[in-house]
Amino acid sequence: MHQAGTAYTPADIKSLRLKGAMYIRMSTELQVESPENQERAIRTYAAEYGIEIVKTYADLGVSGINTEKREQFQTLIDDVEQGRNGYNIVLYLDESRWGRFVDSREAEYHRMRLERRNVVCQSCEKPVTLTSNLADRIMTLLRDESASDYCRQLSQKVWAGQCNLVAKGYRQGGVAGFGLRRMLLDEAGRPKQELAMGQRKSLLTERVILMPGPDEECRTVLWIYDQFIAGNSETDIAAQLNARGVNTHFGRPWSRGTVCEVLTNEKYVGNNLFNRTSGKMKSRAKPNPESEWVRKEHAFEPVVNMERFYTVQGIYRERNKKATDEELLQGLRDLYARQGRLSALIIDEADFLPPSSLISNRFGGLLRVYQMIGYTPKRDYQYVAINQRLRSLHAEIVADVVRDIENLCGRKIPIDPESCLLELNHNLFISVVISRCFTTPSGTRRWKIRFDSGLRPDVTVAVRMDVRNEAIQDYYILPALEFSDGQLKLSEENAGFMDGFRTDTLDYLLKLSVNISLDKAVHHGAWGHSAYSH
Repeated sequence: MHQAGTAYTPADIKSLRLKGAMYIRMSTELQVESPENQERAIRTYAAEYGIEIVKTYADLGVSGINTEKREQFQTLIDDVEQGRNGYNIVLYLDESRWGRFVDSREAEYHRMRLERRNVVCQSCEKPVTLTSNLADRIMTLLRDESASDYCRQLSQKVWAGQCNLVAKGYRQGGVAGFGLRRMLLDEAGRPKQELAMGQRKSLLTERVILMPGPDEECRTVLWIYDQFIAGNSETDIAAQLNARGVNTHFGRPWSRGTVCEVLTNEKYVGNNLFNRTSGKMKSRAKPNPESEWVRKEHAFEPVVNMERFYTVQGIYRERNKKATDEELLQGLRDLYARQGRLSALIIDEADFLPPSSLISNRFGGLLRVYQMIGYTPKRDYQYVAINQRLRSLHAEIVADVVRDIENLCGRKIPIDPESCLLELNHNLFISVVISRCFTTPSGTRRWKIRFDSGLRPDVTVAVRMDVRNEAIQDYYILPALEFSDGQLKLSEENAGFMDGFRTDTLDYLLKLSVNISLDKAVHHGAWGHSAYSH
């Protein structure tokens, strides 16, 4: 009989006749660890221990930085948690195939989800023992962190490489645009072929530049500039193009926005721009200040001369000079009288008004602007008012928590001004999030908890609001090791271990902030262990 706590030998494991699943992942088609190579290595590894492979999950051409697009990985987790698995061990080539998560703790979190259901997660880098000692756990954590660090360094290197290529005049992704085409160059810089829509370069040594498109399109671009300089609006220009049967580079009718793109993009004068927006490590894209843009002037053959281009930009600058509040409100009243309704899109398409985002920032939101001009949208925007109230409530809750901790411990609790994370005992970082209540069409109540995964807090305190979103109903104290992936959905009654994290007050959290002496901690730990063993 096998002794508990000791490692299994290969012979012991063979006698168990384990059934296993293998997980295969490959980011690109250029990787050495092809699906065939991974499968061959995993099957050889499984044969050594007499493990029968009964299921295969494969995510091909998918990044391991998160689980969003890894459909087979999500299916694997779901099969196990729903009891649909016919196996008790999951094999993968190495920790990087399991994932290169930005937060290395996420890799351990997903393994724990399976192991709670008595399914072992096993990398082929180490022998199967079916036990876990301290050294094994440390090595696994180091491999997870190594995979995560590799991803961060690769992101920085790729970005630096892209900036370098842009500075040399090479195009880095994106469609060419109306009046332009993409030209493929070989490693010596010689033109190779024109790339059609959707085509990409196939060799790492090849490069892409922009070049003027067909003469007819180039003449149309110049016509657009001349019409705008002559005083025609973007809307009028779009209407004339559509009446002539001229489509955009996507084969669609023109709009004010597509005309504006032609009139303002520097690529039409041959400049190469990069890093106007960024979304590194699969994060949400955000606009960058102009000081961070990477620009290479005269990189391509221009379609429009500099005189035309700067004349147009001067018209835009003059148009966007700051108008008074009353001028903006009167412009909105006039637009409402014409259209019979208002929206951000309608405002954006109005030639005589600035973008809706500017108006929203000026007056503190479009709803407030609508009220000021006497317009009531048909759509129910009550949720906007609720969200505004909850944002102010968030600050009050954080302040209350900090005050209670400081009164209890007699010391200041630092708060990061940008992330709003609370720091306890110089080691524990806490995020406070508000979860509003909403009612589904069927009448059931739900709450969504969104985790600040980018901030990487150790504990998330989710404040669950009542039905009217006016008062606090209860709290969920959620450690990152258990909960860190995207968002969590709660109902009025939550099955399983979920409600074990629920609390009516924050007393438990406050106790975490109390310092006690080392002697007292050791004595309490020894007593607790003795009581447990009996």
